[in-house]
Amino acid sequence: MGKTRLSRDVGLILLLFYGLGNILGAGIYVLVGKVAGIAGYFSVLAFLLACIIAVFTALSYMELSSRYPVSAGAAVYIQEGLGYQTLSVTFGLLIGTAALISAAAISHGFAGYLDHFIEIDQDISALLLISILVAIAIVSIKLSVVFASLLTVLEIGGLLIIIYYGFDKIISPQTSFTAFIPEFRFSDLSLVVLGAFLAFYAFLGFEDMVNIAEEVKDPSRTYPLAIILALGISTLLYILIVLIALESLSQSELQESTAPFADIYQRLTGEPPVLISIIGTFAVINGALIQIIMASRILYGMAAKGWLPSVFSQVYVRTKTPVNATLFVGLVTMLFSLSFDIVALASYTSTLILIVFTLVNLSLIRIKSSVPSPEGVIRIPSWVPWIGMGLNLLLLGMKLILD
Repeated sequence: MGKTRLSRDVGLILLLFYGLGNILGAGIYVLVGKVAGIAGYFSVLAFLLACIIAVFTALSYMELSSRYPVSAGAAVYIQEGLGYQTLSVTFGLLIGTAALISAAAISHGFAGYLDHFIEIDQDISALLLISILVAIAIVSIKLSVVFASLLTVLEIGGLLIIIYYGFDKIISPQTSFTAFIPEFRFSDLSLVVLGAFLAFYAFLGFEDMVNIAEEVKDPSRTYPLAIILALGISTLLYILIVLIALESLSQSELQESTAPFADIYQRLTGEPPVLISIIGTFAVINGALIQIIMASRILYGMAAKGWLPSVFSQVYVRTKTPVNATLFVGLVTMLFSLSFDIVALASYTSTLILIVFTLVNLSLIRIKSSVPSPEGVIRIPSWVPWIGMGLNLLLLGMKLILD
């Protein structure tokens, strides 16, 4: 009997919503207030800077995911480009750890929105959420991605509600346009960089997308389009929402908010934020689910290559999902959720991912110089990974200097 394989059930629309769900759920529903608390009116520029840095690496991922449509994406890319298995395993585990930290961070955001309905200890609510999401992830990839896509529709609906009620603040802002432009002095530029470092976390969903490559239909064509659409749509929504947030709440109110969307909605409408809190709760659930799926596929992919114990590569016949890897991921996520606050978790994730992105860009540089492109592979200009690597190192270096 042959080894049970993962099932290819995910098409372009589901993959796009899978990526958007993670980008929007983790970034805008949870972190918009924290970024604004750091960068103030420079938050718009911070999100734009984070997007620009992410785009170049996303383009590198487009070609790499087209060349190597397998699970454990970045770990495989580093192995193919640099040829050091130990390095690949190390950074594959770092990516998985970043995903688990991210899921833990998002579970804290869930508690903030849930608090509008019931009073429950934050740690308990996070543990319950993670347990439920692990169960969903085990049942089937198609159910998981369909569920995530439905939640993504809710997320976008919540954003559109905020944009609808706050549209006049976009077209007729009370704040002068010049307030959003930093002067060329260290204090202003440092706020932009620190804000961009945290906002960078909000664009990491495209990295998660490549880790379900063995469950995507025609991945060489599907991935590039899905990645570009996800980044374009999310950036537009981010800029609009940040403008409304800054015009609706003070910097201190945004910084202290545990459910920023609920507070923005209440300020805009004068009504209890019941609807937006429900949507925010589901948005956060979506982000955590996607991170759990992503981390389990990284473990599965590396185990399938013999880099990790084979117990993580076992696929349950009935569900065609890596049950052992998913259970392990759930357990570690619970431990992280009990150990750190949301800003620290997001900061750790950004640091780890910037290091990984640097190596991924370097790997593509090596691959493009030595391995011919197979027929049908998406090819990007050779200068793209060079710029991507430089921007990642620049943001990481600036953060270390400013800290």
